[in-house]
Amino acid sequence: MRKNIFIGLGVVGLMVACATNPLTGKKTLNFVSNSELFPTAFQQYGEFLKENKVITGTTDAKRVESVGTKIKGAAERYLASLGQTEYLKDYRWEYKLVESKDVNAWCMPGGKIVVYSGIMPIAKNDAGLATVMGHEVSHALANHGAQRMSAAQVQSLGAVGVAVATGNQSAEKQQMWQQYYGIGTQVGGMLPFSRSHETEADKIGLILMAIAGYNPEESIQFWTRMSSNSGGQAPPEMLSTHPSDATRIANLKAMVPEAKAVAAKFGVVFK
Repeated sequence: MRKNIFIGLGVVGLMVACATNPLTGKKTLNFVSNSELFPTAFQQYGEFLKENKVITGTTDAKRVESVGTKIKGAAERYLASLGQTEYLKDYRWEYKLVESKDVNAWCMPGGKIVVYSGIMPIAKNDAGLATVMGHEVSHALANHGAQRMSAAQVQSLGAVGVAVATGNQSAEKQQMWQQYYGIGTQVGGMLPFSRSHETEADKIGLILMAIAGYNPEESIQFWTRMSSNSGGQAPPEMLSTHPSDATRIANLKAMVPEAKAVAAKFGVVFK
């Protein structure tokens, strides 16, 4: 009886927490609202900037600001075309270049973007930078951060369920089942979930960069440079949070025509 109540409450919770994301058209699991998430994200962003060296006034810093502003404009135009003019109303956009050798960039919920100086040589040009920033902005627009937080909560809830279901077994068997559950949900659930987010962000990012006037075909060149920079040191795809470089590049090649077609509706045409 106790197990059935636990499962029933879990199912009800999952149903209540599902909502359709306008950018992907998919029902997504999200226990965390923007009103809860954004203030924390903004605070953490401010603290990060205080603790790290923000680069200002340089050519690269101005490029980050310029490309970021164009990606923001593209997001606004795209969402407006989907009838979602209010979707970005609580966003507080910022674009900062931070000194770091890390080849990375990120966007917090609410439009708070950081580009590390270490990725600039690989970005190489504005289109490469737009690939990076469009991708990171897309994670925020698709609410991927909140979804991962929600999935982690579900994973923890499942662990409690395993504990309840195996409570009459020996401590050794209980531990064994928890290990099986942890490995199974990580490799079979959380990691594929994360990889799917990366692919979604790639697709939305291509559309945004194209609407902003950057040729989406340049994304393929960027990720080819990223692959060369990594030197083949990535873990196997099934054990990674990201698709392999080969998978990503193949996906991008297939996505480019759609990105161009969407951009054409906004009067942006590429030869």
